Amino acid sequence: MTPTDQIQTAAAEPERSTKTAMWRGFRRRCPSCGEGELFDGYLKVKSSCPVCRQELHHHRADDGPAYLTILVVGHLMAPLLHLAFVWFRPDPLLLATIFTIGCVALSLYLLPRLKGLVVGIQWAKRMHGFGTED
Repeated sequence: MTPTDQIQTAAAEPERSTKTAMWRGFRRRCPSCGEGELFDGYLKVKSSCPVCRQELHHHRADDGPAYLTILVVGHLMAPLLHLAFVWFRPDPLLLATIFTIGCVALSLYLLPRLKGLVVGIQWAKRMHGFGTED
């Protein structure tokens, strides 16, 4: 299939809602139907949706979700660390322990959700991974 044929095929297909796909991906659900699970395990994208049979194997999020997770966790925890230190003045070891646990827990919570969000964007925009012929 030539690039011109791909553009014409993409133009003929109905538009997909990016906002809906992002929300479904954030909930770790299939961006197409919103019912099937998106992941097989913690972060591995399923080859296809078990409900609607939408192919998902070609979506590659790479490092994007990790960067987004670091960005969000850093922007939430840094001001909280500053406020906790200024207002409460706890023992430094206690402060480090609490914020280490908080950062790790928040990162583990957000990482699969942000990966689902990125996969949802890719699905809505009809972006495919490298090496696929559609």
